[in-house]
Amino acid sequence: MLNYGLDLSGVELDRALPDLVAEGDELDALVSAEADWSKPTPAAGWTIAHQIAHLASADANVLIAIRTPEAFDAVLKQAEAAGSQHADLDAAAGAAKPRSALLEQWRAGRAEVAAELRDLLPDQGLPWYGSQLTTALMVPLRLMETWAHGQDVFDALGVSRRPTGRLQHVASLGVIGRELSFYAAQLPTPAEPFRVELTAPDGQTWVWGPGDAEQRVQGSALDFCLRVTQRRSRAQTHLTAVGEDAQKWLEIARVFL
Repeated sequence: MLNYGLDLSGVELDRALPDLVAEGDELDALVSAEADWSKPTPAAGWTIAHQIAHLASADANVLIAIRTPEAFDAVLKQAEAAGSQHADLDAAAGAAKPRSALLEQWRAGRAEVAAELRDLLPDQGLPWYGSQLTTALMVPLRLMETWAHGQDVFDALGVSRRPTGRLQHVASLGVIGRELSFYAAQLPTPAEPFRVELTAPDGQTWVWGPGDAEQRVQGSALDFCLRVTQRRSRAQTHLTAVGEDAQKWLEIARVFL
């Protein structure tokens, strides 16, 4: 199943790649100015160092998938052996490194990932967890993960974060991945179309789905992105939903692949 069955026809790599770089740079500016990476973040048991280590590890795996795809089986076997603790153990191992070394590793890794992805065709197949995906999905996927884990760090430091147009990539993943939410919750996928209308940071409206759809979700792009990345509960947002399926979606929303 290529790209997890998601419709990626709307992904603009010429825009998404620079946005991926910018997302990493914004988080870099925040964490490089913070001396204490042992501060806890909203993720249970994870400090700032854990968050950066997780991103660095994921970038390293992306490079394996691109450069030596035949070696990715070893990555999958390691994750399978660790089971549900895989992410925690991986992040803990990276967090144990000196702050300067971890920062340099993350910087170098994300720069290499951006360079490698820039040279790939949009439909280039890459091995990944659970399925194969393409460049067209990998780019926004990396941006989404950087933004989501970055939000944990912003929250940990109590720093207000200015939303940008880069949220459109995260929101798009949330919309096209709606079926993933129902699948993960072991619920049948709704047959009806959905309409999503989100207010962008610049005041524009981003829309997905037919205008006459009875299942509708509306609100700010920021709230939607915080919800689908599970950084906020529905009650912590001002999102509205019309229709039983739309209501359920906001309760179980996720964008993790």
